[in-house]
Amino acid sequence: MARVTDEDILWKDRKHWLWFPFSFTKYQVTKDRLYVQRGFFNTVYDETLLYRIVDFRMTRTLGQKLCGTGTIHIFTRVDVQRELELKNICHCADVNRLLSGLVEDIRNEKKVVGKEFYGAMAPAGRPDFDAMDDDDDCDCDMHDDDCDCDM
Repeated sequence: MARVTDEDILWKDRKHWLWFPFSFTKYQVTKDRLYVQRGFFNTVYDETLLYRIVDFRMTRTLGQKLCGTGTIHIFTRVDVQRELELKNICHCADVNRLLSGLVEDIRNEKKVVGKEFYGAMAPAGRPDFDAMDDDDDCDCDMHDDDCDCDM
């Protein structure tokens, strides 16, 4: 894991078991990065730049609700791991809002727009936006029922 000082860390937690943080999975968020450390004997360190995050999903099972935890699924535009999970974390709704705000802030700061991600993240079996826009006017050129772009 990169050398991060305590002043840089905006949020940190561990994966919980029931409501106890007995786990070798640690999460940290700074202004522009998300760090995940997993393992005891073999430790894996993942670092994700926040501006590469495309979308979030939060899930809470009945057991997680009883224990006050939840899981945040993070979908990214990276080649290594397209979906990250922050499993069984406390105050998951607050963390979800924090991450969402940080992603928007860092995208605005770096002037990153969503169009840079859309073509590469097209679902299988569906043409990406570049294929739908033949004359580069940012307007969908497909005029059949399969076109569901809203630009």
